[in-house]
This record gives sequence, structure tokens and C-alpha cells, in this order.
Amino acid sequence: MEQQVMAEEPLALSFEEFKRQTLEDYRLGQISRQASLLGRKEVLTGKAKFGIFGDGKELAQIAMAKAFKKGDFRSGYYRDQSFMFAIGELTVRQFFAQLYADTSIEREPASAGRQMNGHYATRSLDENGDWKNLTEIKNSSADISPTAGQMARLLGLAYASKLYRNNKDLQGFTQFSNNGNEVAFGTIGNASCAEGPFWETVNAGGVLMVPMAISIWDDEYGISVPNKYQVTKQDLSEILSGFSYSEEKEQGYHLHTARGWNYAELVKMYEQGIESVRKNHIPAIFHIKEMTQPQGHSTSGSHERYKSKERLAWELEFDCLKKMREWMIEKELSTAEELDAIEKEAKTYVRQEQKAASEEATKEILSDRLSIIDLFKEIAQGSSQQESILKEVEFLKDSLDIDKRTNIHSCWNVLFLSRKDTESEARKKLVKWKNKASEINGQDYNSDLYSGTALRVPEVRVEYAGDAQVVDGREVLVKFFETAFENDPRIFAFGEDVGKIGDVNQGLAGMQEKFGELRITDTGIREATIMGQGIGCAMRGLRPIAEIQYLDYLAYGMQTLTDDLATLYYRTRGGQKAPLIVRTRGHRLEGIWHSGSPMGFIINALRGMYVCVPRNMTKAAGFYNTLLKSDEPGLIIERLNAYRHKEKLPSNLAEYTLPLGVPEVLVEGNDITIVTYGACTDIAKEALEKLNESGISVELIDVQTLLPFDINHSIVESLKKTNRVLFFDEDVPGGCTSYMMQKVLEEQGGYFYLDSQPKTLTAKAHRPAYGSDGDYFSKPNAEDVFLAVYEMMNEVDPKKWPEFY
Repeated sequence: MEQQVMAEEPLALSFEEFKRQTLEDYRLGQISRQASLLGRKEVLTGKAKFGIFGDGKELAQIAMAKAFKKGDFRSGYYRDQSFMFAIGELTVRQFFAQLYADTSIEREPASAGRQMNGHYATRSLDENGDWKNLTEIKNSSADISPTAGQMARLLGLAYASKLYRNNKDLQGFTQFSNNGNEVAFGTIGNASCAEGPFWETVNAGGVLMVPMAISIWDDEYGISVPNKYQVTKQDLSEILSGFSYSEEKEQGYHLHTARGWNYAELVKMYEQGIESVRKNHIPAIFHIKEMTQPQGHSTSGSHERYKSKERLAWELEFDCLKKMREWMIEKELSTAEELDAIEKEAKTYVRQEQKAASEEATKEILSDRLSIIDLFKEIAQGSSQQESILKEVEFLKDSLDIDKRTNIHSCWNVLFLSRKDTESEARKKLVKWKNKASEINGQDYNSDLYSGTALRVPEVRVEYAGDAQVVDGREVLVKFFETAFENDPRIFAFGEDVGKIGDVNQGLAGMQEKFGELRITDTGIREATIMGQGIGCAMRGLRPIAEIQYLDYLAYGMQTLTDDLATLYYRTRGGQKAPLIVRTRGHRLEGIWHSGSPMGFIINALRGMYVCVPRNMTKAAGFYNTLLKSDEPGLIIERLNAYRHKEKLPSNLAEYTLPLGVPEVLVEGNDITIVTYGACTDIAKEALEKLNESGISVELIDVQTLLPFDINHSIVESLKKTNRVLFFDEDVPGGCTSYMMQKVLEEQGGYFYLDSQPKTLTAKAHRPAYGSDGDYFSKPNAEDVFLAVYEMMNEVDPKKWPEFY
């Protein structure tokens, strides 16, 4: 690569002010670099578990930060430390606190030690879980590690600005937006641009025309794999050129390119480029080329293994801080001596802050260690295992692992060794310490999967007028959505075929005509970014309902849901929330691709969301209301074959709420309990006719929600009466029925009341075949339910219920 010259000064400032800013930026770049270098050393010497750093990207991030204003949002990735330093939302001490997995929210506010280093977040919520004024702070949405996973959320953060600017009914929500003037900043590495979510987001942003600024940090590698294996033509600018803004079609991006080592060029580009995004809501892509990665990808390995000597030599020469130093001396902005002093000060300062962070992270652990060592010694004095316990004392005193795990492990060992010393007062003190530590660690590592607000929504029972109409189920939804949209301007719905035709099953029929395209919106076929569009908007105070047309298609958006939405509240320890409602439909449609019921897959992937499986549309409306009155995300799976089923139209759709985690007994019985949900409730009811004729009394329970599941443990009360249970659904064997069985038999202690082996009835292991016959032979039908129950009762009394065949 050829030697190139630095661009001229970009800003219309006095020379002295420009000089001052430039020196401060160089100082910050050096601080960030020293943090990267020292962070790597801490990992390699065993003082931290893993490290990934932003060295080589300092100048571009500092330049970008100059255009980042209060109210703006970042959706970035794990090399953005310089940017976070520059906007004032990360200190060096906090940087190292995260490296050491410090569980203090005050010392590590991004995640309280739950995320590995390089994963940044600001706190959008106060200590009560309420929204702060997001326009008064510089916001960073919580990072995730999956490459390009941050892109889908970025789209939503930008789309919110479009809604706040163009929907006049939202302009009073000044806590979340200043007339839609906020820009969503996204960052991504060049290799991650090979991922589908990147291209889906780029395409969607160019269609929607949202204030989104994507910066690509291009160091020409993805770990060990060079660009020639990553992207067509080895040049992202070239292949992105087709997305260039078209004035005629009013869609596309403004494209910018700069060199990662050219400070002045970068500052000028971001200053001008972001201003256009902010003012005109035309998205932009900033491709930053010729970047370096001085320490390689991470502490997992060295880049000397895969980069040529020539490339390594070029990276030394074009290190961005080296080039900035040369330019500053050339332009007489500073002297070598002055810059030497800055570099020395930066190194000293970073070391000082690292030491302080390390001491703060380990102080309590070491204090606990001394306390339990004293207890170990006391226990040893009167124990037959004195020698072994004192060995544990020496082990703990000499251990270089300054972590909670080592303390707890030693505590457990001593409790094991002294298990016969039940009268020992010292041992009782150690048990007390262990229990208290377990409680604290439970809060530090296992809390805040949910905020719990959805479970605290008061139940309002459904009401019907004396002359209530009997309508198709879809009409209940139409009336509900109409009421919801009238009552809250923050609510909007979007998805494939949602707008003009009111969704494929007409649950939103006429809504776009009444409320406009901003409230009821069609999208392209792009499930991952439909989810991201909803997440980002929900993070900015809106109440989106994002539709996935069929349950099968949820898989396209599952990475976004499981890695981002479901973990958001947990991974920020209650610092951010996104109360998105995902709407879809499923069950019993004929054919492989629209009749899958992967509920086990869904509930295992979406811990951190609620999963509702209403058997009719009145129930669905109740769940929508409950979630809309909470601040938590949820998935509602409407029953696909119930849109035409007749239901009475409730009179209190605006107020009616349905509690989560509360099963309903549909039919009372004494001989056996059937636990099921959704469309399977009617299949079970059909089987009950012949079961009743056979003298078998069945108690039929609809669980209604899978996450949460029977929070009051009501199902076990049924088992106390019937002493038998069948778990029934249309998922694959070992799927959701196994989950329900574990919850009832193990968690609720239902096994204790059984007189017969518990059983499950599921679909076949394959996807359902096409047609009515395919459905009949692939999924459990009423005959299957009858036989499963009958065979269980045959074991009870073969004379009363002889073998069926």
C-alpha cells in the first residue's frame, strides 16, 4: 500500500481551539490504546478470563463521537471502546471493571459483570425500572456478541425517529424524542458484513428511509480470513454502491469512504455526513478502510499466525495513532516532546485506573476469604477431619484465583469434610455464611430475567352485554385492535401483509384506512429485521406489535429474539427494556411449511419473554391487553384455525386483561387430567365425548401460557384428585410436553400423587404432511387422545376398560 498524506483540517475553528481539540483527541486515543494493551496483559496473566479490544480503531470512533448528540442511540459491537470513552459513557475504570466481571452496577453499569468486556450499554431505566429522559443522555443499546446481530435492532432505533417526527400524535412524548432528530449509529466489522442480518438491515433502511448511520470498520480480515473470502470483489464500497441514494425514487443511502488513519478526513466526513442524516432522514454508510488491528482479533490468538510479514509491516506503519502523531508534528500542532509526555501520562493513568478497578472488584472477595478461613480453622479444632480441613485452609490462602467460585468451592469442601460435626457452632456459622452468599450470588447472576410487571397487571374479567353479538374470532381482534390504537398513539403494528389488507387473516382489516400507514404498516419479507424494527422502537418508548405471518417463519427472526430481545433485561441487569409484542399464528394448517408447532424450540430459546398460546381470539385480546399494560416483551401465537370460529363479542375489550401463568379448567373430572393448550383443547374436547360414554371422567386443563407456566401450581391440585395425567400437544416428541411434564411432576411435586405412569401425546417427529390426511396421520387427533387415555385406564381396571384392540 502506498504512502498517503493526511487531509487538511476539517473544522471552521480558530487554530488554537482546533489544536486543543486535536491534542485532547490524541490523548483519548492513547488512553484507549493503553487500555487495550493492558487489558490483553491482564488476560494473558490470568487475571481476567477473555479480552477483545478496539485497538487500531481509535481515530474513526473519536471522529464519529463528535457527531453523536444527546438523544442519539448506538447499536454497535465489541470494538467500540474509544467511542464510548469519547461520548463520556465509559470510564477506564469501568472498562476494567467489566474485564474483571465486577458484579457491581455502580462500578460496571453496562451489565454488572454479566457480559464479557467490550459489550457496552447505558442505563435507560432508573432504579425503579422507569424510563429516564432519553433525550438528555447519550444512549448505547446493549451489545450482543453474535456477529451482525446488532444490525436488526439498529433499524428499529432509527425507525423510531421517523415515527416521532412524522406522527403528530407522538410529538408530546418529549422524554423519548426531540421531534425525531435523533440518529441511530451502527458499527460493524468488515467480515460481519457477510452476514445476512447486515444485508437485510441495509435493504430495509434504504426502503424505510430512516436516520441510520452505519460505520464499517474495515481492517481487511475476519479473524484469520481475509476479505477475498468474505465479500464479493473484496470491496464493500463497490458492492454497496447499488444502494446509493436516488433522488427520483427517494430511497437509498449516502455513501462515504475514509481512511482509518486519517484523523482530519474522518472528522470532516462524520461532521458533514451525520448532519445530513439528522436533518434529512437519509441513511448513510461510512466505510472506513485501511484500519489495523495491532493485537489481532482477541486474546484467543495472535495475528502473526495468519498475516504476512508485509501486511504486519504495513499495519505498523499505518497505525492510526502513529499517523496522527506524524501529522500533528508536521502541521506544528504539537511537538514530539509534548506527545511523548501525553503518551506517558496516558500509560500511567490507565495503569492507575486498572489497579483501582482490580482492587474494587476483589476487595469483598478477599474479605470473605479471610472470614471463611477463620471459620475453617474453628471447625478444624474440634473435627476428626482436622488435617484435611487445614489443608483446605492452606489451599485457599495460597490460591491465586481471586473469585467467588473458589471461595464457595472451598466452603463446600469444608462442609463436606465436617458433615458429621452437626453440633459445631463454627460449622453452623459457615452454613449461615454459605446461605447468605448463595442469596447474594443468586441476585448477582440469576436475577432480572423478567421485570415481573406483566405478572402484576390486575385481572379484569371479560364481560358481555346481554345482546352480545356472535361473530367470527377475527372480528373480536379487529374490535380489540381498533380500541387499542384509539387509546394509545404509541401502539403501532407492522409486518408482511399487515397494512393494506389487514393481515392474511383479516385481524387488522380496515385499520390502515382508519389510522394511517404509520400506525398500520406493510413490510417486506424480512423477519429478522421485523423483529429488530420492533426491538429498537420498544427501546425508545413506543409500543410496537411486530407480526410474523406464520409460526414457521419465526425461525428467521429467532436469532434476533433469542440473542437480543429475550436477554436484554437480564444482560443489562434491569438497565434497559424493550416491551415488544410479537404476533404470529400457527397450529393445524395443512402442509409441511405452515403447520409446524415448534413450541419446545420456542420456549427454550425465548426465556426472558412471555409465550402466550390462546385457544381463541377473546383470550388473545386479553393477553394483548395484559402485555400492553406491562413493560415486558411477549409472543402471542394466535390459533390459525380459529379466525372463523364463532365467539361472543366482549363489551369491555379496552379493559379486559388475562393473567399470565394461570391455567383454566375447561372440563372437570375425576379419573385423569389432560394438560394441553391452543388448538389441542378442541381436539381433546372431541375425544371427551367418547371417553364419557366409556365411563371415563376427564379433567381438561388449558395452560394458556407456556412462559410463565402455572405460577400458582394449580395443575398439581388436579393430580391430587385424578392421580393420572396426560400431557398433550402437537409439538414433536420430547418437545413442549416434556417441558410441561417437568414443571408439573418435578417442580410442582406432582409425581407424589400419581397412581399411573404419566404419559405424553405428541405429533410425529417429522413435519406434518400436506392435506387433511397428512394432518390426520402426522398430528394427534381425537382418536389418538381417546386411545391414550383409554389405555391408561385399562391398566387401572382391565375388566371395566378391556383392551380396545
